[in-house]
Amino acid sequence: MNRLLKSLLTRLAYTLPVLWLVVSVVFLLIHIVPGDPVEQMLGEGARPVDIVALRHQYGLDQPLGKQYLRYCLGVLHGDLGRSIRLNDSVTHLVLTRYPYTLELTVAAVALALLLAIPAGIAAALHRGHPRDHLIGVVSLLGLSFPSFALGPILILLVSIRLGWLPVSGAGDWRHLVLPAVTMGSALAAILTRMVRTSMLEELGLDYIRTARAKGLPERAVVYSHALRNAMIPVLTLIGLQFGALLAGAIVTETIFSWPGIGRLTVSAISNRDYPLLQGCILAVGLTYVLVNLATDVLYMVVNPRIRS
Repeated sequence: MNRLLKSLLTRLAYTLPVLWLVVSVVFLLIHIVPGDPVEQMLGEGARPVDIVALRHQYGLDQPLGKQYLRYCLGVLHGDLGRSIRLNDSVTHLVLTRYPYTLELTVAAVALALLLAIPAGIAAALHRGHPRDHLIGVVSLLGLSFPSFALGPILILLVSIRLGWLPVSGAGDWRHLVLPAVTMGSALAAILTRMVRTSMLEELGLDYIRTARAKGLPERAVVYSHALRNAMIPVLTLIGLQFGALLAGAIVTETIFSWPGIGRLTVSAISNRDYPLLQGCILAVGLTYVLVNLATDVLYMVVNPRIRS
């Protein structure tokens, strides 16, 4: 336990500089984008005195270094400023929308795992057989449909033609199905191939042959021994893809009118709402870092060799 706790603290110490770097990059990227958000909000016919007053109200007339220091202190206290367009706390807006995006991303990852793990194991156990070829073709189809194409197709077939599920919006679990399928289909295809490759590699190692020679049931050999070690590269891929799904949720949320942080980001970009855009990007970036930290922890849980 002491060794595990030490490893966790070391990983956390490595994460802190990364968090600071994410905050700094988000601040600088937004401020080098051309355009004046104050003029955008007030319009072309705004008086110069109104522009100066509003710029002073939001602290945009201060030196960049002072703005950066104030922004970092605000992040530490959970204050991300106020939205220029919506005139509301950025923290409140992000916390209101973020759970919807997190719910959608978790549902997409869970759906991908439920499809990929059994399919990848079946393909590995029946290598070269028709079942393996069928799974390969299906996974290729999943990779071939991007979310901006698959989403409208699902809406036309499942919602409009068959009337099984709602077209858009958020509510009960029925509203979550189509967006989760749209986001999780490509990930399921990628994970299926990864599980198949990892399982084939593990099933050919000496410890698997030893387990079979001892007379262990094939189910125990596959699921208790091979699958546990084969999940290491799969966990790595999930950790990387989770952040990609959060960022890619913009497209899916726009298609299905899902009230998540992706649509909020699009609104902030179109309105040049810099504080709100900073808050949205920062939320996604911090989640990505924390998910990778959680992935490192799962390595130690799944594979005891990493703990030692």
